[in-house]
Amino acid sequence: MTSRTDDIRLGADIGGTFTDIALDVRGTMFSTKVLTNYSAPEQAILDGIAIVIRDAGISPAEIGIIIHGTTLATNALIERRGANTALVTTEGFRDVIEMRTENRFEQYDLNLQLPKPLIPREDRFTVKGRIGAEGQELQPLDEAALEEIADRIAAGGFGSVAIGFIHAYANPDHEQRAREILARKLSIPISISAEVSPQMREFERFNTVCANAYVRPQMADYLARLQTRLKDMGAECPVFMIHSGGGLISVETASEFPVRLVESGPAGGAIFAADIARRFGLEKVVSYDMGGTTAKICLIEDYAPRTARTFEVARTYRFSKGSGMPISIPVIEMIEIGAGGGSIAWVDAMGRIQTGPESAGSEPGPACYGRGGKRPAITDADLVLGKLDPYNFAGGAIRLDTSASEQAILRDVGERLSLNAMATAFGICEVVDENMANAARVHAVENGKNISDNLMIAFGGAAPLHAARLCEKLGIDQCIVPRGAGVGSAIGFLKAPFGYEALASKLTRLSRFEPAEVNTLLADLKNSAEGFVRTGASGRIVCEITAFMRYAGQGWEIPVPLADEPLGDNAVAKLKALFEENYQRFFGRAIEGLDGLEIEIVTWSVKATDVRPAVARHELTSGKKTSQPTTTRSVFDPVSGAPRTYGIIERDTLCTGDRVAGPAVIVERETSTVVTTSFDAVIQNDGAILLIRKGSQA
Repeated sequence: MTSRTDDIRLGADIGGTFTDIALDVRGTMFSTKVLTNYSAPEQAILDGIAIVIRDAGISPAEIGIIIHGTTLATNALIERRGANTALVTTEGFRDVIEMRTENRFEQYDLNLQLPKPLIPREDRFTVKGRIGAEGQELQPLDEAALEEIADRIAAGGFGSVAIGFIHAYANPDHEQRAREILARKLSIPISISAEVSPQMREFERFNTVCANAYVRPQMADYLARLQTRLKDMGAECPVFMIHSGGGLISVETASEFPVRLVESGPAGGAIFAADIARRFGLEKVVSYDMGGTTAKICLIEDYAPRTARTFEVARTYRFSKGSGMPISIPVIEMIEIGAGGGSIAWVDAMGRIQTGPESAGSEPGPACYGRGGKRPAITDADLVLGKLDPYNFAGGAIRLDTSASEQAILRDVGERLSLNAMATAFGICEVVDENMANAARVHAVENGKNISDNLMIAFGGAAPLHAARLCEKLGIDQCIVPRGAGVGSAIGFLKAPFGYEALASKLTRLSRFEPAEVNTLLADLKNSAEGFVRTGASGRIVCEITAFMRYAGQGWEIPVPLADEPLGDNAVAKLKALFEENYQRFFGRAIEGLDGLEIEIVTWSVKATDVRPAVARHELTSGKKTSQPTTTRSVFDPVSGAPRTYGIIERDTLCTGDRVAGPAVIVERETSTVVTTSFDAVIQNDGAILLIRKGSQA
């Protein structure tokens, strides 16, 4: 039997519409896209693996490692398809997840409806016992009451349990003891907040442990099923998952903490873009990932994506911040909107074209797929505008029905607005592109950046179709469409380090700072983070230490990076100086002149990652040799507002330095790059396409 080899790696990304597979065989990439199978998601992975190993001429047994990311946890939360879950919490705190923070995310809406909590009130159980903010026990845990609660949960047919006690981040003893008592009578998974999210702020922490428990049975079952079927196929290699923070963790860890997988697919895309930025030496990059269901925008500085400790899932009100489900875990920071190839187009009560957030997905899919979908999607609009070749979509695997797209667009949108099919399709795409441009501007402004200062990296099956137009709207002069852009997130999985971030909240004022106590805490976090990394890495591990600090009385903290070394007697002065330096970088100046204004540390973070090999560096080339398209196609031109003859050229026929003058469409198996009239395209020495605005200084 052929043995597996570590230089053959496979990435698998399950999206809302397509499942992407990328196979790296000793530096040669093989990839494919297959429609996601909702009833058995692992089947799409197996089907995709069969295609790429056939193309590569290898057997499943030769695959050395499989790295997987999925939207299943996200979809389960959004669609409320998780387990029947019970919450056990401290007496008096039953309604924390329903009261939220009491902030109004839409101040002037008199009929504002808060999102429903993940666990209804009748499924929340309270118990006496109290831990103080300093971690001291104020009231013993009522163990007899927990025995009764266990009986009620057993009789209630619950599939999972979440435990969230007040101040458990400071002392987890009560949560751990409660789990022991419940586990004696229950054979279902039990999640405790001190392990899932050991951070301050009870609403966020309780909601996170509830979300973890809610999706845990489903994800554990799926991951076990996937491993079994991979072994049956002959692939007996280890399987690792990419988590929301961009690192790799074992399947066992993912099964226990599935909430860490909520943004795993988009995280792979950000890593892919960061790798491209590093290879070309680009310090200011905005990544643009548009797939079948959503579009994601992420800022990348100094070759690394921006990160955060919290994010929201399933925003219910015009994507307003605060209207979703907060998840308190390390995550790559990005803005995500419901604008993918499968997003549905519709007309609102004011007669305006709208798109998303509802998506046709893969079942039934856009109208042009011929799989039962009747409503118009963005892919239908792209097809009517001529951006897509109906006979060469997904390498010819899916034949697109242009007539069905036109009928759907006219029936649901065009006839209501007295527009023909072409004008309606253009309106749909303009709305989508403008929504994405606005999202990118907002994300940049919220981070104190000017979006036009960045180079764009576009990937995902739909992004190259819209990237040039988006650059026109944002004033961006250059955009890279990497090789393998259509399966960018799956390729990003192969670039991800083994990594894990351990956090602990411990409110400490600098006036009462004890270096020895903090060093012990950091050593525990370091051991925990490195332990997770060691499950998949044997090489050198580096740790990043971060203190999240604020002025006393402020409502939020800023990250302050620290050296990976023990804190000594001069720690207070050093921490104060570093905080003020970072505060000035964030807000323009530190606060001065207020006597007695305290500085405090809220949370400590240790992020451990294995060291990745250095990447080969490339210089961007503007190209000299003009390449002439061999065929043409009528494509709607947004500048002239009418169809225009675009050159059509196969990407594989282009060589390094070849320059294609817009307007043109560069086609490949997983996607197509639309080069608008304003841009030219130049092939780089790694095969990437560089879009350069005509007349710019590039």
